[in-house]
Amino acid sequence: MADFLVSARKYRPQVFSEMMGQEHVSNTLRNAIKSGKLAHAFLFCGPRGVGKTTAARILAKTINCETPTADFEACGTCHSCTSFAQNSSFNIYELDAASNNSVEDIRELVNQVRFPPQSGTFKIYIIDEVHMLSQAAFNAFLKTLEEPPAYCKFILATTEKHKILPTILSRCQVFDFRRISIETIVKHLREICVQENIPFDEDTLHIISQKADGGMRDALSMLDRLVSFGGGKLAYSEVLENLNVLDYDYFFKVTDALLAENVSDLLTLFHQILQKGFEGDDFMIGLCEHFRNLLFCKSEATANILELSSTLKEKYLQQALVANGNFLINCLALGNECDVRYRMSKNKRLTVELALVKMCFVNRLSEVGFSTDKKKMVN
Repeated sequence: MADFLVSARKYRPQVFSEMMGQEHVSNTLRNAIKSGKLAHAFLFCGPRGVGKTTAARILAKTINCETPTADFEACGTCHSCTSFAQNSSFNIYELDAASNNSVEDIRELVNQVRFPPQSGTFKIYIIDEVHMLSQAAFNAFLKTLEEPPAYCKFILATTEKHKILPTILSRCQVFDFRRISIETIVKHLREICVQENIPFDEDTLHIISQKADGGMRDALSMLDRLVSFGGGKLAYSEVLENLNVLDYDYFFKVTDALLAENVSDLLTLFHQILQKGFEGDDFMIGLCEHFRNLLFCKSEATANILELSSTLKEKYLQQALVANGNFLINCLALGNECDVRYRMSKNKRLTVELALVKMCFVNRLSEVGFSTDKKKMVN
C-alpha cells in the first residue's frame, strides 16, 4: 500500500503566493525581504489552522534561498530549499514549545545561537505554541530575543496572544492572522476535488467550509474523513450525517409551517429533528440563523454578505419574498429568549415547543399587543 499523505500536508503552501486568506501577511513579508528591512523577531498570532506555522516555514525558506525568484519567492531547487524540504537543513530549527517549555530547553537554544550558520545567510528558529513556555523560560529568552546576532532570526507562533508577556510582544513584529473566509475555503476544496477526481457539489463544500469555522486545516481534515466515509465521493446526505449537521431543508419547511400557522406540521417536524439525535438548542440556534439569513435577503446589499452557494441563496431569496420583516424580527426575539431559557429549563423540549407555537402565531400576538396598547393610550 502506498504511503497516504493527508491533504493538509500534501497541499500545504510552499511559497507566499500560495498562502490563502492571509495576503496582508504574505505581502508585508515579501516587501520586507525585497527592501532588505527584515526584523529579527516575528510573532504570528491567530486561530488554529489558518497558516501561522506554514507562513513561518515559507519565510524561513525564502530568506535563506540561494536563488530567489524575481517576485522574491523561494526557488525550491537550490541546496538550501531542497535540504529544508527534506527536513535536513542545519540552518532552520523548529521547536515545539508545548513539549520543550522548560528553562533548560531555552538555555540550550540560546547556546546554539552563538554559533554562526555553517552555510547560507541566516540561522532561523521557529518556535510554535510559544505561549506554552514557562515564566522562567520566557525570562531566559528575553535578552537573546532583543539583541540576537545579525545572522539569527526568530519566528514565534501562538494561538493565544494574550498569554504572551508584554516584554516579549514589544521585542517582536506582530502579525495577526485572520480566519479564512468560507469563499476562500470552498475555492481551495473545489480545486483539490477536481485534482483528486472526487465527485462533489457546491452545497457540500459550503457545509464543510462553514463547519471548519475559518480554519483551512480543519476543512482539509474533514475533507479526507468525508471522502473515506463516502467511498471516494462527497455525497450531500452522507456529509450531513457525518458532520452532524441539520439539513437546510428542515429550516425551510419549519418556516413554511410557521408562515402557514400549521402547528401540527411544525411540531411533527421538530419531533423528526429530535429523532435524528439533534438537541433542541442546536435546532433553535440553526433556526435563528435561518431567520437572520432571510432578513438579510430582504435587501440586495445585505444578501451579498451571505456566504452561501448560489442554489441555497436562491432558495433564501424565494422564501424571503413570503416572510415579512416584522415576522422575522419577532421570531428572532422569541428564538433568542428560548435560547436563554433553555439552559435553565427542566423540560427542555417543552421550552422549544412553546417558542415554536408562539412563533407560529407571532403575527396575531403582535396585532393583539398593538391593539391593547392603543386602547390604553386612548383611555
